[in-house]
Amino acid sequence: MRIHLGCELNFEFPQATPMILTLNVHSSRVSELERPDYLITTPPVPVEGYRDSFGNWCSRLVAPGGHFNLGTDAFIRDLGMPDPIDLGAMQHQVQHLPAEVILFLLGSRYCETDRLSDEAWRLFGNTPLGWPRVQAICDFVHRHVTFGYEHSRATRTASETYAERSGVCRDYAHLAVTFCRCLNIPARYCTGYLTDVGLPPPYPPNDFAAWIEVYLGGRWHTFDPRNNTPRIGRILIAQGRDAADVPLTYTFGPGTLSGFRVWADEVPAE
Repeated sequence: MRIHLGCELNFEFPQATPMILTLNVHSSRVSELERPDYLITTPPVPVEGYRDSFGNWCSRLVAPGGHFNLGTDAFIRDLGMPDPIDLGAMQHQVQHLPAEVILFLLGSRYCETDRLSDEAWRLFGNTPLGWPRVQAICDFVHRHVTFGYEHSRATRTASETYAERSGVCRDYAHLAVTFCRCLNIPARYCTGYLTDVGLPPPYPPNDFAAWIEVYLGGRWHTFDPRNNTPRIGRILIAQGRDAADVPLTYTFGPGTLSGFRVWADEVPAE
C-alpha cells in the first residue's frame, strides 16, 4: 500500500535561533520513499544534514526571528502487514550479547534503571524469558498507565510515570524500556509515524508516535506498550536510548511552537 506522510510545524522566534530537526524517515525505510522527504522551510534557509551517533538523519539550520514554518511531505510504499510477532524469540544472556547492543541495557536520561530494578524483578522475575516476558511488560504498562495529552510533561521519567500512572506514548515507551533493561533485555526508544489503517473510525488527529524495539533472538523486534497490539503502517524516523536522543525538534534559544500538524494516511488504490 501507499502512505502519504509528513508534518508541518510553525514557530515564533524572538531572534535568529539555531535548530536541530529529526523529522526525516529513517534510512532503513528510505528505499521505499517515492521521492525524498526533503525538509522545506518558509522563509527558505540553508539546511545541513548529518547522521547522529545512532545513525538517525538530522538537519541543522538557523531559524530567522519572527514566524517560521518547516515540514516534510512524501509518499512511501508499505507492505500493509501488521507488526510481526515471534513468540519463540529467545532472550540472550548478557555475556553473549553483541557489543553494539550493550548500550541499550544501561540507564539513560528518562529510563532510570537504578530506581526501578527492584520493582521490575518483583513484577516480572517469574515470567518466562524472551518474547513472553517482554509482552508481559507491555501488558502491564498498557494497563498501568492512563493515556491523555493533558498528562504530557516533557521532563517525566519512567519512575515518575510508574508512580503517577499517567502519560502519553513516550511515557509508555520509557517505562517499558526501563523494565526491559532492568531484566537484562536490550531495549531502545523509537519515534515515527503510525497510521490508523485497520482500525475502526472515528480516528483521532494524527500525531507522531513512540514505541520500543527489543533485542531478542539475534535481532530487534517492535513492541508498542501504548497500543499493545500489532499495527499496520508504522514508519520509523529515529531510534535511541530514550526521547532525549531523538527529539523531533531542538532549539538553542527561546521560541514558541504555534502550530503543529502530522499526517500518515493510506492512499486509496486507483
